[in-house]
Amino acid sequence: MKETIYLDHAATTPMAPEVIDVMTKALNENYGNASSIHQLGKKNRVLIDYARQTMAESIGAKASEIVITSGGTESDNTAIIKTAEFFESQGKHIITTNIEHPAVLNPMNYLESKGFEVTYLPVDDKGKISLEQIKKAIRPDTILISMMYGNNEVGSIMPIQEVGEYLKELKQKIIFHTDAVQAYGSIALDVEDLNVDLLSVSAHKMNGPKGIGFLYVREGVNIPSLLLGGAQENEHRAGTENTPAILAFEKAIQLHQKNQEKNYNHLIELKKTFIQKMDEAKINYSINGDVEEALPHVLSLCIPAIRSDMLLIQMDLEGVCLSAGSACSAGTLEPSHVLTAMFGDEAIEVDHTLRFSFGVGTTVLEIEKTVDILKKLINKKQAY
Repeated sequence: MKETIYLDHAATTPMAPEVIDVMTKALNENYGNASSIHQLGKKNRVLIDYARQTMAESIGAKASEIVITSGGTESDNTAIIKTAEFFESQGKHIITTNIEHPAVLNPMNYLESKGFEVTYLPVDDKGKISLEQIKKAIRPDTILISMMYGNNEVGSIMPIQEVGEYLKELKQKIIFHTDAVQAYGSIALDVEDLNVDLLSVSAHKMNGPKGIGFLYVREGVNIPSLLLGGAQENEHRAGTENTPAILAFEKAIQLHQKNQEKNYNHLIELKKTFIQKMDEAKINYSINGDVEEALPHVLSLCIPAIRSDMLLIQMDLEGVCLSAGSACSAGTLEPSHVLTAMFGDEAIEVDHTLRFSFGVGTTVLEIEKTVDILKKLINKKQAY
């Protein structure tokens, strides 16, 4: 069996061994319901409170501003749908971009079916929008702006801080949400610097477990719960707390906070090495998006020699795990909405792009092997 080279960390990351240890122990020992009044329940409540504080500190927030959720999708849905419904009396206009994750775009589609009007800002060929676009799109009835921090397919970073500063000085009250799922764990984030009201995070993108995340809700922004049920999370999110996953998420955050600068530099070095090796191998390619102002772990390449669907299969047979775009769109025949937004429906990038995404455990040797395999497959194709 071939050695597996995993370069699909933007889809999900492997859990760190220390995180697995914490979760395994918690599954055995912390099975009590944190809402129960007995000792085991109270113990778990205290542990969850400590974990919430860790989550808050990781983004410069208060513990009371953290709502623990099942992950990025729930966080995005809550932020968008409940904000829109709560502020509907003040207006029904929302602004977003046309390269958002489906966890944002589908709630937008749902709200449109309920009578809301959504402006989808077009991105440039680097996958970015400008502050000027935001300024021009704002209307008297605008109540919400939702814009991802970093794109999951091409790594482009949006001007979140600029937009946040502008909205802070604006007399009109507009709630500002950012989907930071892909950025959290690879880039340092501070909600006060960003001036965002809502921020979504998921654990499985940064070596934590799947099915757990949080939504930052700025103090004073009181949106109701998406889920109806018990009074958990101070009535902001109903449902029995997933204590083992919460404690495992806390451990993943602690590991990343401890090694944040080291991890960032490692990811940047991997990206530089990959580009260098591609150049040395004389492989024809182009980079989708911006190399410098981008997420450190995402590298989207257009490789004209072979269609991406065929190349993905061949790379997989060689033991290299990749994707052509978002894993959340996998299994469909639809082209990437991100690439079509950037380049147009007929552009070669749409069906000749591979996304290479790195993790803290990725090695330079794996990068070198991947480029060697890529060169071998391209030469084999051109030989026919």
